[in-house]
Amino acid sequence: MSLTWPPVSPPTSCSPPHSALILLFYLVFYGFLTALFTLTMWVMLQTVDPFIPKYQDRLSIPGMMIRPKTDTLEITYNLSKTESWDSYVKMLNTFLETYNDSRQVAMNEFCQPGRYNEQPDNGVLNYPKRACQFNRTMLRDCSGLNDSTYGYQEGQPCILVKMNRIINFYAGGNQPMNISCTAKKQEDMQKLGELAMFPADGNIDLMYFPYYGKKVHVNYTQPVVAIKFLNLTFNQDHNVECKMNAVNIATNDERDKFAGRVAFKIRVNKD
Repeated sequence: MSLTWPPVSPPTSCSPPHSALILLFYLVFYGFLTALFTLTMWVMLQTVDPFIPKYQDRLSIPGMMIRPKTDTLEITYNLSKTESWDSYVKMLNTFLETYNDSRQVAMNEFCQPGRYNEQPDNGVLNYPKRACQFNRTMLRDCSGLNDSTYGYQEGQPCILVKMNRIINFYAGGNQPMNISCTAKKQEDMQKLGELAMFPADGNIDLMYFPYYGKKVHVNYTQPVVAIKFLNLTFNQDHNVECKMNAVNIATNDERDKFAGRVAFKIRVNKD
């Protein structure tokens, strides 16, 4: 056996350790994926209109809803218990804040009734679109201005009915339209009693259409119709249905109970 002195060390390698190579690979790999994803998103966004959605999941027939809004579409309260109807009054106050005449005059325009408020771009972006005034005073006895309880304290409650928004929808087919409300069953009409509608006859003017979208029609105020129940029978359920009367809004689709109509229950208890 022969020994060498001093001992000879094994040759050292100049290549980086395997862990460094793996880290470098993942940095390059994920960097490439990030760049590819960013490029793909950028290309896709070039095809999207920032103001109007290319595809809409809303129905072609607008739905309807009431205010005050409840989960079960039921308005029930007791005349002698203020706390039972105070929440309804607060919801109506909140909803109608944007309808105050002073705000409407300051932010929206006085439009010519009886015709659509069309605002085409004509090759040049016409943003934001002008919105027509819908003044709170048009709701008269249901405006909350002369009667701060909207009739709930006297047992003559007001309920607001509105049509849901659909972009570029010409409601009414260029003809007059209105909202009407009645008892769901003919035999219950007498118990429901007389109704007052504001604006008169539940009319909705064409000037509030078309709607161009939230980002474009920034100050748009939806037209609403108020129903005041003048002498409904106390301590009894009343099933009411309101519907749009317009040539291009169907209200007989059994698959969608809210297409062009809305049904709700109202009950006023009196001890």
